[in-house]
Amino acid sequence: MAASSNLYKSFTLLLASLAALGSAASVHAEGTIRIAQQFGIGYLILDVVQDQKLIEKYGRQEGVDIKVEWTSLSGATGMNEALLAGALDVVSAGAPPALVLWDRTRGRQNVKAIASLGSMPNYLLSNNPKVRSIKDFSDKDRIAVPAAGVGFQSRTLQIETAKVFGKDDFKRFDSITVSLSHPDATAALIAGGSEINAHFSSPPFQYQALEHKNVHKVISSYDIMGGPATFNVLYTTQKFHDENPKTYRAFYKALVEAAGFVRNNKAKAADTFIRVQKSKLAPEFVRKIVEDPEINFTVSPERTFVYAEQLHALGVLKNRAGSWKDYFFEEAYAQPGS
Repeated sequence: MAASSNLYKSFTLLLASLAALGSAASVHAEGTIRIAQQFGIGYLILDVVQDQKLIEKYGRQEGVDIKVEWTSLSGATGMNEALLAGALDVVSAGAPPALVLWDRTRGRQNVKAIASLGSMPNYLLSNNPKVRSIKDFSDKDRIAVPAAGVGFQSRTLQIETAKVFGKDDFKRFDSITVSLSHPDATAALIAGGSEINAHFSSPPFQYQALEHKNVHKVISSYDIMGGPATFNVLYTTQKFHDENPKTYRAFYKALVEAAGFVRNNKAKAADTFIRVQKSKLAPEFVRKIVEDPEINFTVSPERTFVYAEQLHALGVLKNRAGSWKDYFFEEAYAQPGS
């Protein structure tokens, strides 16, 4: 897994650099925000925020000239480590990793979610014709995920595994999951011939893979969650939230505007994704994904509480949430949520 090894080395160097910067700027004045996002259409709202400089726009309305720093990382593990190290102010990952950090930092950093980045299905794909359900996976298979054992895809698979094989065996497939970025995993799955023969993917990569006859869908995250559910969320620490009220408000308003822009200007939003993420995908292909009725670009959380309940039942979360509002900052309460 040379690609995986190189990705890990690159991430380690990046995290070290971020940590060094973070230690020097762990206490910074109102008006600076350091944001990290991952790859894929799941982060389209952030692409629009960045492209249209919406944080800066709302910062000026708050009387603050906000300096925005953007970073790209792959996987929830790196996101969480960078946030807790003080190297980043806001990170983005799946709802389960955000919930785990909320659970583990209660009474300390008090990490909570800021907003959803939208509801969209993630597909578990395979190029093994014998695999038609998770019951068909064996020790010979390897499932690529961005953060093995702890990321959105792994936690979602654990929830389904518990349903099928029982709660005590919910980590049954952890031993055959491999940490690999979505772009690298997609390339490996399409090419075939490597140890990676399955990939718990996300948009746009899952649709790109499914254009190839050797790849098929095993199950969708929507199937597991019982319907449309939030994919990614943004989250931060209580310290950043409380010490930077104007910057935080400007950021939240920027997210709300960006979500509305995507919903009302899907073709332009697709072009924004291609431009900001420097995607080589065909514009028509990206527009088709953005227009997919299964996908809803909204800051309102959807079925995150299902994750909270299921992960608590499995013992992943020690603290039991009473509602979604327990792990979101209060600015999100203005929107509907679940």
